[in-house]
Amino acid sequence: MYKSFSMELAGRTLTVDVGRVAAQANGAAFMHYGDTVVLSTATASDKPREGIDFFPLSVEYEEKLYAVGKIPGGFIKREGKASENAILTSRVIDRPMRPLFPKDYRNDVTLNNLVLCVDQDCSPELTAMLGSAIATAISDIPFDGPTASTMVGMVDGELVFNPTSEQRDKSTLSLTVASTKDKVIMIEAGAEEIPEDKMIEAIFAAHEVNKQVIEFIDKIVAECGKPKHDYVRFEIPQDMYNDMVSFITPEAMEEAVFTDVKQDREENIKAIKEKLTARYEEMNPDWISLIEEAVYTFQKKTVRKMILKDQKRPDGRKMDQIRHLAAEVDVLPRTHGSAMFTRGQTQVLNITTLGALAEIQKLDGLDENETSKRYMHHYNFPSYSVGETKPSRGPGRREIGHGALAERALVPVIPSEEDFPYAIRTVSEVLESNGSTSQGSICASTLSLMAAGVPIKAMVAGISVGLVTGETDDDYVILTDIQGLEDFFGDMDFKVAGTHEGITAIQMDIKIHGLTREIIEKAIYRTKEARFYILDEIMAPCISKPRTEVGPYAPKIEQIKIDPAKIGDVVGQRGKTINAIIEQTGVKIDISDEGAVSVCGVDADSIKKAIKMINTIVTDFEEGQIFEGKVISIKEFGAFIEFAPGKEGMVHISKISKERIERVEDVLTLGDIVKVVCLGKDKMGRISFSIKDVK
Repeated sequence: MYKSFSMELAGRTLTVDVGRVAAQANGAAFMHYGDTVVLSTATASDKPREGIDFFPLSVEYEEKLYAVGKIPGGFIKREGKASENAILTSRVIDRPMRPLFPKDYRNDVTLNNLVLCVDQDCSPELTAMLGSAIATAISDIPFDGPTASTMVGMVDGELVFNPTSEQRDKSTLSLTVASTKDKVIMIEAGAEEIPEDKMIEAIFAAHEVNKQVIEFIDKIVAECGKPKHDYVRFEIPQDMYNDMVSFITPEAMEEAVFTDVKQDREENIKAIKEKLTARYEEMNPDWISLIEEAVYTFQKKTVRKMILKDQKRPDGRKMDQIRHLAAEVDVLPRTHGSAMFTRGQTQVLNITTLGALAEIQKLDGLDENETSKRYMHHYNFPSYSVGETKPSRGPGRREIGHGALAERALVPVIPSEEDFPYAIRTVSEVLESNGSTSQGSICASTLSLMAAGVPIKAMVAGISVGLVTGETDDDYVILTDIQGLEDFFGDMDFKVAGTHEGITAIQMDIKIHGLTREIIEKAIYRTKEARFYILDEIMAPCISKPRTEVGPYAPKIEQIKIDPAKIGDVVGQRGKTINAIIEQTGVKIDISDEGAVSVCGVDADSIKKAIKMINTIVTDFEEGQIFEGKVISIKEFGAFIEFAPGKEGMVHISKISKERIERVEDVLTLGDIVKVVCLGKDKMGRISFSIKDVK
């Protein structure tokens, strides 16, 4: 039965139609927010997928260019692979919802969001987040929701919720907060050095809005929700678990995991699995297939008990202690900039490349305000970084997400195009991984940019803290600089990056049903303390400020300003003039609509030559000006001199020499370089020159 529900959300109407479309999905919500329309569906398989030990959830966010009245570019004229924005949106939908499905649920679940129409003032990403939560909540799929999400901006120091397009352009904060009815479950933020207390205020202001949305969703579920279906549960038999614990012993498991060397721990666990396999081959062969899951559970309980009850970390560190840190620059001799940052067994090499503004990334998506990207950060996570063997097939969703997080953290300190007219790309190559490589990438990128001579406004560092919780809200331990094992068996990965002045990026992932305000506040201030230590004690001694010049192998760029009305003169008919300048000098030239001309080349003399040509072209010609030009045509009455690409004037035969000559060829030859003085314009409107009157 078709039902429609509406509420006012941040000054616009949110409408949810249930039963109108996609009736064969387990749950479907036809979402309208303003004029933005998204179809969100939730579907699940009837049976669990065999042979897996995880929950197979996939989230899709499909951008269709018809939603903004565009036809896709290229030959095929059809949407291709998911854009980076679509992948990041899918991840931000997945992260708050995944912890709320049953931990032993093995049925395939797909949450699909089809963007049908976009109102730039009403975010389709937010609409999809709400739609996925509603579609799942009203479906028969087991789910301990609903969740709600709110976007927060800051304009002129004031918080704005679900900001409009104009507000997003002015905002110094881009924050997304997802909540359950009682707790915050996901945080994603980019900010222009927002102080910690202001960020906390924004997070919990969004949480209050989320509570109102959840009340609205609860009404929809009450009227339209289906009973949740039963599912096959995957549990380790208690008699097997008891036998394993008595055979291996908790003390032996603790000894196996209590080491700061990841490889040693893996060898210890491998030996335990081999012992259990040998035991159950004779004792109970049916248990052999369950060993992997059973040992995982045993490890998890052991690690959590050590941390929560014994106040011991697997590598012996204190709860607020960071692993050994190291930083160096100029690792690679001929790149434009390079740096390596090491934290324990996490190591990231970052390389900076500078290019002309023509090399900025063009974006073809649904956001009409963001059509290009001047700073790009890419992140690569090869299998050897964790001691595995796997062919490289390009970046997956995790790599794209980690690269975007580091990029978001650094964008606020990247100099403006006017101050530094370059396209900038940094690439983080993960050489070794054991916890929070994304934050290592931020530190390495900062060092690499400064080594390349990019005048960033401030140094940025990032750190991650973890969490282990007990039975009650006040029984928890926060861990600074979590390693892989603590992330794997813990409850939270809270990543915060920033400068001395404030936060530039946050990403929070959790595996439990939300965090209290107390935990979030303590986690944020713990990262601040660690961030300052990394900035002051590790990064600043390595390189304290950006180099004053770009390196010898980097392109040099100079920028001049011309009258926008003269852009056509510089470009010439069908690009003839500008192409001639490029051909003669070997430089790259970019011209903005405002008349900013960037000249890029590896040779300073070539850049100066090109700039001189451009200045000559855009100069209003006045009598008495002296130019240097080339003889390009000889006639009976005189010679034509090209003094800049596409610009020429005539020297009458009487103005060539102080002595009378019979033929122009007696003095001039095609290709001669001569100095001329401007005499103004002749009767035909041509520029008239003299050679003999040059002083």
